[in-house]
Amino acid sequence: MKQIILGTAGHIDHGKTSLIKALTGVNTDRLKEEQLRGITIELGFASLELPSGQRIGIVDVPGHEKFVKNMVAGATGIDIMALVIAADEGIMPQTREHMEICTLLGIHHGLVVLTKVDMVDEEWLALVQEEVAEFTRGTFLEGAPVIPASAVTGQGLPEFIQTLDRIAAEIPARSASGLFRLPVDRVFSMKGFGTVITGTLASGKVAVGDRVMLYPSGETSKVRGLQVHNQTVQTAEAGMRTAINFQGLEKAAVERGDVIAMPHSLVSSYMVDVVLTYLAGNSRALKNRTRVRFHTGTAEMMGVVVLLDRNELAPGEQAVAQIRLDTPVTLVRDDRFVLRSYSPVRTIGGGPVLNPVAPKHKRNRPEVVSRLAALAEGPPEQIVTYHLETAGFAGRNFNDLRIMANLPEKQLDRVLQGMMSQKGAILIDREKRQYVHQKAFTELQGAITGHLSAYHQKNPLKAGMPKEELKSKLPPAVDSKLYLLALQQMVKDGTVAQQDDLVHLADHRVALGVDQQALRETILDTYLRAELAPPYFKDLCQQLDTPLEQARQVLSLLVKEGLMVKVKEELYYHHAPLEQVKQALVDHLTANEEIATPRFKEMTGLSRKYLIPLLEHFDTTQLTIRIGDVRRLRKRVGG
Repeated sequence: MKQIILGTAGHIDHGKTSLIKALTGVNTDRLKEEQLRGITIELGFASLELPSGQRIGIVDVPGHEKFVKNMVAGATGIDIMALVIAADEGIMPQTREHMEICTLLGIHHGLVVLTKVDMVDEEWLALVQEEVAEFTRGTFLEGAPVIPASAVTGQGLPEFIQTLDRIAAEIPARSASGLFRLPVDRVFSMKGFGTVITGTLASGKVAVGDRVMLYPSGETSKVRGLQVHNQTVQTAEAGMRTAINFQGLEKAAVERGDVIAMPHSLVSSYMVDVVLTYLAGNSRALKNRTRVRFHTGTAEMMGVVVLLDRNELAPGEQAVAQIRLDTPVTLVRDDRFVLRSYSPVRTIGGGPVLNPVAPKHKRNRPEVVSRLAALAEGPPEQIVTYHLETAGFAGRNFNDLRIMANLPEKQLDRVLQGMMSQKGAILIDREKRQYVHQKAFTELQGAITGHLSAYHQKNPLKAGMPKEELKSKLPPAVDSKLYLLALQQMVKDGTVAQQDDLVHLADHRVALGVDQQALRETILDTYLRAELAPPYFKDLCQQLDTPLEQARQVLSLLVKEGLMVKVKEELYYHHAPLEQVKQALVDHLTANEEIATPRFKEMTGLSRKYLIPLLEHFDTTQLTIRIGDVRRLRKRVGG
């Protein structure tokens, strides 16, 4: 069965609470102060079964101007609004403000109830009905049913119930497949149960035993029990007035305005992008950076309005804007908000949320404003594209995109699959479901190409750039998986080549200049003539008066070509004499099986300065193995 919430709205003492009591038998003024003063201060709740069998939840909101913030909290999740107007007083200030709030919150279904008709005559009632028709013209209540009623005599109550049943039947059922979210409107402790919170389940569903998280604090707890309309249930779904009993959660940890959801399914933010409608009834323009009270869900917080393309917004105008808040808020795209002035406090505007996790925008940037304006009416593909493009190298994960696009999981998955097939989006992390836009991927490949080109120009004799050094040159937002995926694609495309830990452009070739070619020949000739007693390389550079870094680049190239061999730090050999002594050693060990250090010294005539490094080099290169004071071949020649 569908879940329907009826909310009341209207001026103080116009009979909202009395109407609900006459319909349900429940006095929603539960506080002692409310009963003593005869006014509603806090939200009240009841339920009613309609003739069709449909059960609806009822939220009774305060009418007094001091408690309008409580009214806004109660209006969250309302499907049908009953605008209550006392026949003996007609339209009053809070009637107008409540009507504005319900319009800003996107409520589309409702009716008008003229209460206290037992206190007026027919002629006066007709005048009030004309006033109501004029008041509702151009609003969502234009042409809505108007029911004269009396909580005292019972007049009109059957008609009210029948009309409510008909409207409820026209409202589509809410989907239970979305993200589970429940804005908290009340929290209390019950002896033997612990902490209990109540609220209207905005979307998704929750079950006993589920692990949930409190936003924005991040506190987690387990659902111990659920009630809907005072009945214990195992599962609650979107649209239900729900009470949740938590395990091990202190009452002090929860307050009105918090949101209950699944762990890590939502993201809190200090900034939100919105479409702001500034009410026509305002007496002056709204200036940039005006301090306001921001109401959304059941939360109220302070913030400033940043007008992105103008210095002020005239009454009746609409614009994209950014709200910057003092405390974080937890929202999803298309959530509604209401703005109230700082002082004196009154409702001044509101509208839908465009981006619940917005970056800080600079003002007077036409491209920012035009893209946000397009985002307001764009199809799902355009919305997802916007958020991937603005994320740059950091990308977005699937869960963040659900929040920012407010799409069911299956629909968002179809959108992303379509974008990937068109090369518009790249999946960079399958486990985290992290995506980047193709533009960012292409830009990253361009940055890699640029860094490699600069490196080759500066180091023409080096075969390539170390992979980790290349990664360090890229923006911090580029994580390892994105970097490796980009490299892999560039290798596949043939623009980049990789050898072990070195990366280079595919067309890069080591090329020596005239001076470097001469240095190359000098190094080779020096080490060839030195045979088995070559100079240490640093000493040679000093003798030649050659810059060490330049000489090392040439040496590195010679080592790569196999013409020079590194035996130990700073000690290099020309490959020809090294190969001769190596062969002499192999011949000796083949004939004699082992050799001691003194015997190797007799063979070569070398001092310990060269003798020990050579023997250790042959050990390291797996030619020989040391056993005690002698060395043997690791593998006999031919076997």
